[in-house]
Amino acid sequence: MEMEFKELKEAIDQVELVDAHAHNIVSLDSSFPFIGTFSEATGDALSFAPHSLSFKRNLKEIAQLYGTEVSLEAIEKHRQASGLHSFTSKCFKEAGISALLIDDGLKLDKKHDIEWHRDFVPFVGRVLRVETLAEQILDEEIKIVALKTVAAYRSGLDIDTHVTKEAAENGLVEVLQAGKPVRIGNKSLIDYILTLTLEVAERHDLPLQIHTGFGDRDLDLRLANPLHLRTLLEDKRLAKSRIVLLHASYPFSKEASYLSSVYPQVYLDFGLAVPKLSVHGMVSSVKELLDLAPTKKVMFSTDGYASPETYYLGAKKAREVIYLVLRDACASGDLSLMEAIDAAKDIFSRNSIAFYKLNLDVNSFSPQRRISLAPQMKEPDVQEDSSSFVRIIWVDTSGQQRCRAVQANRFNRSVKKNGIGLTHASMGMPSFTDGPAEESKLTGVGEIRLVPDLSTKRTIPWIKQESMVLGDMLLKPGEAWEYCPRETLRRVAKVLKDEFDLVMNAGFENEFYLLKNVVREGKEEYVPFDFGPYCSTSSYDAASPLFHEIVPALESLNITVEQFHAESGKGQFEVSLGHTVASHAADNLVYTREVIRSVARKHGFLATFVPKYDLCDIGSGSHVHLSLSKNGENVFPASDKSSAHGLSSIGEEFMAGVLFHLPSILAVIAPLPNSYDRIQPNTWSGAFQCWGKENREAAIRTASPPGAPEGLVTNFEIKSCDGAANPHLSLAIIMAAGIDGLRRHLQLPEPIDTNPADVAATLKRLPESLSEAVEALEKDQVLHELFGQKLLVAITGVRKAEVEYYSKNPDACKQLIHRY
Repeated sequence: MEMEFKELKEAIDQVELVDAHAHNIVSLDSSFPFIGTFSEATGDALSFAPHSLSFKRNLKEIAQLYGTEVSLEAIEKHRQASGLHSFTSKCFKEAGISALLIDDGLKLDKKHDIEWHRDFVPFVGRVLRVETLAEQILDEEIKIVALKTVAAYRSGLDIDTHVTKEAAENGLVEVLQAGKPVRIGNKSLIDYILTLTLEVAERHDLPLQIHTGFGDRDLDLRLANPLHLRTLLEDKRLAKSRIVLLHASYPFSKEASYLSSVYPQVYLDFGLAVPKLSVHGMVSSVKELLDLAPTKKVMFSTDGYASPETYYLGAKKAREVIYLVLRDACASGDLSLMEAIDAAKDIFSRNSIAFYKLNLDVNSFSPQRRISLAPQMKEPDVQEDSSSFVRIIWVDTSGQQRCRAVQANRFNRSVKKNGIGLTHASMGMPSFTDGPAEESKLTGVGEIRLVPDLSTKRTIPWIKQESMVLGDMLLKPGEAWEYCPRETLRRVAKVLKDEFDLVMNAGFENEFYLLKNVVREGKEEYVPFDFGPYCSTSSYDAASPLFHEIVPALESLNITVEQFHAESGKGQFEVSLGHTVASHAADNLVYTREVIRSVARKHGFLATFVPKYDLCDIGSGSHVHLSLSKNGENVFPASDKSSAHGLSSIGEEFMAGVLFHLPSILAVIAPLPNSYDRIQPNTWSGAFQCWGKENREAAIRTASPPGAPEGLVTNFEIKSCDGAANPHLSLAIIMAAGIDGLRRHLQLPEPIDTNPADVAATLKRLPESLSEAVEALEKDQVLHELFGQKLLVAITGVRKAEVEYYSKNPDACKQLIHRY
């Protein structure tokens, strides 16, 4: 029977998880007892915990994970010897969790803040607990994805949604008169707050998590039955609220299943029931949830807390339990095998992505992460001493990566919140000078704040005493500067999401040259590191020591590397990154360039992404692959083989918009005069305004990777983008063009199935110079509207300065290797 369901088991084992409800991890010296990892019991009852079925099972699971004896003492000894960061990395890696939603309202001694957890999970969001809001420190950098109530612990779930304000005020007086510590337990006050919370949540499009069912002894289980919520669910004022019942409502799983089946706003989450129950209890409670509830309304979480082992156990047992439940559903005829696999993906990630409206692409999750990342690749947080620094990085209009560095203690004290000052001129500088281009309309007058985006803060792999973080450009707290590249991408992405409920995903191929410094006739010059051909084994072998540092460094930054090899140019190599949501892809590209340059420098080489290093050799591009997703699903392919091009109508219209505006787009994605020395026929750079199926000479190529259904297109590639382009501005202008295609329902012309150069007479040549591309952009009013007039003035002003300078100083382009 197990062989019959091998495909289901493999799919469940490989799927990456969205953990939709969990709590903070604590320090090793916290007063929270490690034994609490395995039981909800407290006080004297905790002494009996080791005799429960789930305790015995979970203890064995952790001992097996760490390779220790099966005892609390042996496991705790291993934890102390390994260090929190090391065994947390191991737990999360093995769990395969790619997104984490944390309720940090749970009182735990010496708990780490939400930001700390980002070292282990690519995406972390915040769940705001209503009852302890006054006690919580709000960090504007952490995205709030949901609200939560523990009313079940205080006065029960029989919520009176018509309680008066006067009754609530009297309740508040009663609470305050009870003295400190303040604990809200008055039913009228709680009901009033919860009703208002649902109204606020609806206005801000936030769901509400509700604790239901079992918990610790502070809970009256009789009042935690979700059926008590009927009055709230029947209130027409709150009908559009989105509610999730936590913990499988155990032991009221059947009741929760019923509510989810009859109320469209009710969803279910089975965290805590898995893994705290026995195997029979876990399986039966999840089966009861699925008796009536749609599989589209059931979600996974670990309800992890205090120790990373709780996350590991929640994830591991959830995979096992969901397999058993869906296997039995197939065996009994409720589901087909493919329906079961689809249900598993829904339960573990897609439902949460849609319900919490997370800006994630489930297809970008990398299941290989669980076996490819070595624990030692994660470094501890930078300690606050005089030798530890933080770099705040930005990329300017001309695509140059710049940074300011501050000491870690100053960063944590003030820069973390207030940023550092930066002149307006910083976004008006061309590649040849550190002063603003006149036509950019940006000068040295005026200052903005470069404020770190803490979600991007990473330990620098090659300098253990330093961190790096990407900066947002703000006029003041909460008000973005209209020239900020990262904000521009976010703004355009919001248009795509709001108008079409779509998310654009991207993956970059990074081509670069490795050069070495030599002295010839008394003069220093840079020459290629190697002279091997495309995909040369000897060239790769020579560069292998660098890649043995580059790849682990990127993976330690949560950047997926798909492949790397020698390219066609002399000393040229390529590193291809996995695709992810556009904003993350742009951030990843910035860090990738930093890693490659720094590792090369460490080995005595210069890595350059300049578009055309040698006019007699092939150029370096930054080809970008793009797709669209809705609720985590790729919507680019056609739904069946009836489509002429294997594209969905959405995919075709978006791509048609990009193709239509490509001459204008070039001014952003190919930003130097040197870029157009690269974009030539017969160089795989896309010199003509056309597209083709798997045609690597076309400017736009549709791709069907291995595993995709025959004839269906999963993404498209733009060949013209290069390594001097600002990645955030590049993706923003591409996205803006695609939005225009969707709005106007543009259609693609027929694909070119031959070398475009052979039919050049029938095709339009893309701009052959930067000045032509700038002219096209200035005339493109559609992109002006979506991109922002002032920003486009700055971009075109900088580009015009580039054209003028390099036309007068053609040899100066040789110095570009030091800037890109």
